[in-house]
Amino acid sequence: MSGGVDSSVTALLLKQQGYDVVGLFMKNWEDDDNSAYCSSRQDLLDAVSVADRIGIPIEAVNFSKEYKERVFSYFLREYQAGRTPNPDVLCNAEIKFKAFLEYAMQLGADCIATGHYAQVREVDGCYQLCKALDDSKDQSYFLHRLTQAQLSKAMFPLGKIHKRDVRRLAEQHGLSNHAKKDSTGICFIGERPFREFLSRYLPSQPGEMCTPEGRVVGRHMGLSFYTIGQRQGLGIGGSKHTSGEPWFVSGKDMANNRLLVVQGHQHPALLSHTLLSLDSHWIAEEVPHVGLECSAKTRYRQTDAPCRLLESSETKTLVAFESAQWAVTPGQSVVFYADDVCLGGGIIEHSVAQ
Repeated sequence: MSGGVDSSVTALLLKQQGYDVVGLFMKNWEDDDNSAYCSSRQDLLDAVSVADRIGIPIEAVNFSKEYKERVFSYFLREYQAGRTPNPDVLCNAEIKFKAFLEYAMQLGADCIATGHYAQVREVDGCYQLCKALDDSKDQSYFLHRLTQAQLSKAMFPLGKIHKRDVRRLAEQHGLSNHAKKDSTGICFIGERPFREFLSRYLPSQPGEMCTPEGRVVGRHMGLSFYTIGQRQGLGIGGSKHTSGEPWFVSGKDMANNRLLVVQGHQHPALLSHTLLSLDSHWIAEEVPHVGLECSAKTRYRQTDAPCRLLESSETKTLVAFESAQWAVTPGQSVVFYADDVCLGGGIIEHSVAQ
């Protein structure tokens, strides 16, 4: 129980269904407990209030050490390498469905439940991760690295419910957080000025901002602070000798500490038909066959895009899309689907521009 409305209604629904429910509040970040951006104290109070209202016990557990070792250290390494990691994906695999799951099993639990919008389906002894009924809230993208063992112990009661109904249920049952704003930002670290936060952990190495042809158009603050497709915060909108179209980050020249930028949302340097992903994870524990036609997302909240697997193994996947994908970003996840079933995914290594 995070203190938010989703996990609160999850606990409520399970209690109504007759389960013996124990709430668990995880504290996973301690570096700046006293900052204006740290909400863990209020989140715990909200979780305790809800637990008291629905009549279940609640515990608080600290996984800050595990989070720093398993998630945040990876997060920093990736940014330092010029990539853009997705900490939510790793946080689910390593903290919510590993550290939390192991702790719950030690308490004697049969399963763990979270407020994720997704579904688990068992078919002939194999557990499938499926999309949520509310497509606008589906979070299977962030759960694609879960294993058969983890899915066999996971429950997602909100998978068949629309978000609007979750808030309605919370209000009907007098939950104090029924109108609480959904959390965003870095998993367990929250909403804070990202560049300022990252600069506390990574050195700043300013350099040239230039076009792919080599024309210098500005200066960057450090390659770690930018991501492919970024438009805001470049500071070159009024540069002379430009077309007047907005600038976007199109790539990083790590060897020469140069940030590559182009003008126009549909610039060819921002469009890719093919990408290579590494560190593959297949939920069914079977590698899909080469030539498989399916769909994929290269970022959350993206519409599924038809694609075909050109190469597929336990370590890497080469995929071609029917239509060009915009701002494919190294370090992010590409996640594959067959209709509503999530097949798995990998970490984007690089793409091939048009």
